Amino acid sequence: MSLLAALARACERLPDKPPFGYSSEKIGFCVVLNPDGAVAEVIDLRDTDRKRSPRVMLVPQAKKRTVGIDPNFLWDKTAYVLGVTAGEGKRTAEEHGAFRTRHLNWLEDAEDNGLVALRRFLEGWRPEQFTPPLWPDDARDQNLVFALNPAHRHGYLHDRPAARTLRQHIGTEDASDPQICLVTGETAPTARLHPSIKGVWGAQSSGASLISFNLDAFTSYGHEQGDNAPVSEGAAFAYTTALNRFLADKNHRLQIGDASTVFWADASGPEDTGAAESIFAGMFDTIDDQLAASRVKDRLDEIRHGQKLAQVAPELAEGVRFYVLGLAPNAARLSVRFYWESDFGRLVANYQRYLTDTALEPPPRNGWPPLWRYLIELALQGKRENIPPLIAGEWMRAILTGTPYPLTLLSNTLMRIRADGEVNALRAAILKSVLIRNLNVEAPVALDPASTNKGYVLGRLFAVYEEVQRAALGGINATIKDKFYGSASATPQKVFRTLDAGSANHFGKLRKVAPGRAVNLEKLITSITDLMEPGNDPIPASLSAAEQALFGIGYYHQRSDFFRKRDDKDTQVTETAE
Repeated sequence: MSLLAALARACERLPDKPPFGYSSEKIGFCVVLNPDGAVAEVIDLRDTDRKRSPRVMLVPQAKKRTVGIDPNFLWDKTAYVLGVTAGEGKRTAEEHGAFRTRHLNWLEDAEDNGLVALRRFLEGWRPEQFTPPLWPDDARDQNLVFALNPAHRHGYLHDRPAARTLRQHIGTEDASDPQICLVTGETAPTARLHPSIKGVWGAQSSGASLISFNLDAFTSYGHEQGDNAPVSEGAAFAYTTALNRFLADKNHRLQIGDASTVFWADASGPEDTGAAESIFAGMFDTIDDQLAASRVKDRLDEIRHGQKLAQVAPELAEGVRFYVLGLAPNAARLSVRFYWESDFGRLVANYQRYLTDTALEPPPRNGWPPLWRYLIELALQGKRENIPPLIAGEWMRAILTGTPYPLTLLSNTLMRIRADGEVNALRAAILKSVLIRNLNVEAPVALDPASTNKGYVLGRLFAVYEEVQRAALGGINATIKDKFYGSASATPQKVFRTLDAGSANHFGKLRKVAPGRAVNLEKLITSITDLMEPGNDPIPASLSAAEQALFGIGYYHQRSDFFRKRDDKDTQVTETAE
């Protein structure tokens, strides 16, 4: 199923699907009119909290405005409705003129009392009438709706039956001639401009386009705008409504690097749909308190420990179709980073393979890390906005599909390690996963004293030299890792002679303060060097990228083993004292 068709189908399953031609918008004030068109009062609809957030309300769908002037039906910002703005407003008079002219034309034959009142209001309104106390100064540039006095006897004007009927009539003005819709296969009026998509991180706050044609290079056979890829107005409304709803709902949205990721399930029952979506959210993000208190966490734990979905949740193993879409900003448009659809059972199996790839001992702290925590390790200064572009979407796509990871994942991780010398569980897990899936290289999960891979062996040896320095000098601000790790992992032959010479001095000090510790470390160095290939100089001049990755894994395993032994020793001392 195509992306647009899947979104249109999802819209049909929304429990509170808005009527065709309507959308949820942020409304700040309501202008209450008397039957003669005079303003009775102006009601502030914003929240009473400190942020004073506008109320989200279902109104006739907003027009897609780029550089042109196009008023919305029965609502808009004050520049259009009243000719009033807080800024310089170079086009305010034109915007208000378009709103007034268009509505007087639409309402010319209206007989509904509310619509007649609005027509009379527009006929007599002048921007200089915007004065307190009737008009609050902070109403400027807010979106306005209208109601008939008494204020809520019949609701807002756009909700009145006459307004809905009129909306359906004028909604066809912007459509092209009927064509066969690429989404539904039915003949219907074609949408020339598709509604905007809002809520994508980094995109324009007013919304961006998933589908648009505004340059000659994008068009063909003389078609204009949406006629180049005919999608009916109904289908365009359906797919944009569903996508905007998912982007605004934290239960259907994740942020994976620069990709705003939405997901949804298609199942026979709403319970199965909700369960699949909750499990997926827990797979790639932190479990919140609400999920932790539900059965979802138990199921997710069982999945993470290798149990098949058919055993954990047999009702989700078959018959649940799952969809994942990643969107990234691209000027006024949106780029599809990835789109995946398949059975939920396959998704879970591919996720478990990803867990196997990244399995490591000792594991990262604080439980199962979400994907964004791994991505942070690739970012300069650990900031989300510095995550390398494209890599998040490519990695997520590989996880979903079970295909090889992007090789940039390996190069970026090695680059960050060389830059700051930090080899933690998350970075070591990334290195291990790429080696296994992309390069078919065996990478040990835990410390492997028998491994003869030269990268792994040298990483262990480097960790031992660092431990000798620490044991001899005690607490120091910088170790050999901070100075030599980058060169030792890339061109070890130039560095390890220096490290060996320096360790002789450290051993001299260590034998005086802890002779037993010195003997144990000397034996460990001997056991590691015995694993190297025999020759005049068993240390190679350089290491490949895969060997550098194993260097990092070997260093992590050996250093972690030192920490574990120290922790065990401290525990034994504490128990003896008690």
